[in-house]
Amino acid sequence: MKKLSPYFTFNGNCREAMKFYQKCLGGELHFQTAAEMPVPEKMPAKMKKIIVHASLVSESFVLMGSDMVDDQGLIKGNAVSVSIHFSTEKELRNCYKKLSFGALQTYPAQHNFYGMLFGSLTDRYGNQWLLDCSTGR
Repeated sequence: MKKLSPYFTFNGNCREAMKFYQKCLGGELHFQTAAEMPVPEKMPAKMKKIIVHASLVSESFVLMGSDMVDDQGLIKGNAVSVSIHFSTEKELRNCYKKLSFGALQTYPAQHNFYGMLFGSLTDRYGNQWLLDCSTGR
């Protein structure tokens, strides 16, 4: 496996969430809407705005998302977290601060007994993030 790429499912707010993640993490953002799918004229106007696929791409990660939910609906859970390793403490603290907007800060960014700077949170979209940096402490 060369690269692990988290894929989030949203309930109509994929565009908003992915733009937020872009502000926090950087990268180039791309969207594909339902209107760009084959036979869009048969879709209701409201459905044409739904994000079928979004990708936020940088040199070090790809984060993907969609508003497409199966028949059982969106079920938020705690089974998946996105872990990001940073090169510097400054990068981690800056990203943690940005992701913290409207979030539940489950573990504020601080040095732990492993000698790492670590922080975790559940963002305003219900997704869990684990941020760490080896600080040499």
